[in-house]
Amino acid sequence: MVSTIQDRVKEIQQKIASCLSLKTNQLVFEFNEMPDYVDLDLFTINAVHKQQFFFYSTEGRDKIEALEMMLKYAKNNLNIEDSFTIQWKLKGTTEIHQSYFRAFNMMDALDKFYYGRSINSIIIYSITLNPIA
Repeated sequence: MVSTIQDRVKEIQQKIASCLSLKTNQLVFEFNEMPDYVDLDLFTINAVHKQQFFFYSTEGRDKIEALEMMLKYAKNNLNIEDSFTIQWKLKGTTEIHQSYFRAFNMMDALDKFYYGRSINSIIIYSITLNPIA
């Protein structure tokens, strides 16, 4: 039974990666198990600069339900949100990076960008709403 659950978890994680056009090693699934539910925070890892950014959070009765909610979001809601590009650099470095976010507005994109980071550790040069393709 445990291997069946683990297999199902891996299967859904692979589907999420596919929906996002990413490899599974570019995703970090953080499960926080509570007495009555499971929180799932999903992070993406940029292949170029290796920085991890918050993507989205879901909740379910167990890991599988939380993952299914994440898959539903990736399939349905992701294209509703706007696309933003943030140009930034870490303080004390010289290389400027670009990161892309799906968000409802600029503040939502910045919240995802700064999630788990000190606001004083990064310099943002620009945030741009990308044109609809």
